[in-house]
Amino acid sequence: MPPAHIVSHNPATVHPPAGGYSMGLELTQHRRLLFVSGQVPERTDGSVPEGFEAQCEQAWRNVREVLAAAGLGVAHLVKVTTFLTDRSQLVANRAIRSAMLGEQQPALTVVVVEPVDSKWLLEIEAIAAE
Repeated sequence: MPPAHIVSHNPATVHPPAGGYSMGLELTQHRRLLFVSGQVPERTDGSVPEGFEAQCEQAWRNVREVLAAAGLGVAHLVKVTTFLTDRSQLVANRAIRSAMLGEQQPALTVVVVEPVDSKWLLEIEAIAAE
């Protein structure tokens, strides 16, 4: 199924996006919404990769797997929230997110928080629409 009809809103009266996201997305037509719970960087066996980049890639793989289970992909993403554990992760997070999303520019929020489990360096939640 194609993604929902999405209209991006980046008004000239608001600071421009720093890259890789839209200030606002409007769903003018959609059939369903998928809310992806926060995905942590754990593999199916419960192990956690070493280092931020490997953890970020694993969390994104988990998001993509949940999307795929619903018959969706990154083209269907309309909102992504990423919870980082340190500001120093911002640049690597942006690069990996861009690689995972390609040309997709969902609405985006990035927050620095304390994780539930100290071995996790981030968590990613998302909303997708069809």
